[in-house]
Amino acid sequence: MGKRTRIINDPSYLVPLLRTFGSRTHKKIFDALSSKWMTRAEIDEFIGSDSSRSLHILKKAGLLESQWRVPEAGQKPSKEYHSSYSKVQVNFQCSFEDLSDIIMLTFKPYEEVKDAMEELERLVEEGNTSMSNLTRTLNKNPFYICAVARRSERLSVMGQRLKIIEDVEENYD
Repeated sequence: MGKRTRIINDPSYLVPLLRTFGSRTHKKIFDALSSKWMTRAEIDEFIGSDSSRSLHILKKAGLLESQWRVPEAGQKPSKEYHSSYSKVQVNFQCSFEDLSDIIMLTFKPYEEVKDAMEELERLVEEGNTSMSNLTRTLNKNPFYICAVARRSERLSVMGQRLKIIEDVEENYD
């Protein structure tokens, strides 16, 4: 596969990227998947532990692609994974206040951002999915709301809407 470049035009996208590469395990898996396709069992063996959380985080960050490995006769097919991008290009402008909020949300311990994530998840579950409605309801700017949503394992940013990720515990076998 050729080298692909991830283009980032939204500063809130830094949240999953920085969280991903702030973990030695996630980075180790990403690096391995940059050079070859691997099944979950192969990844588990490579890192010596369960890789499902790392695979979920890489997928949520948009850094993971999958395909079905053709099985040997009599075997059942298994998914294999590869990193989606080898380069990044960043092009956005925001205030230092917004950027500092995004960076703080990225690196704060879970307990310090849990309430904000749970409130946003609750509002989205209740049907308040529009970014403009959420900014009014929470009295926060869109960068902040997107950053909180990108920090949450249960939310996905879809343009100007947020949605609950239905299958957070996706089977990565």
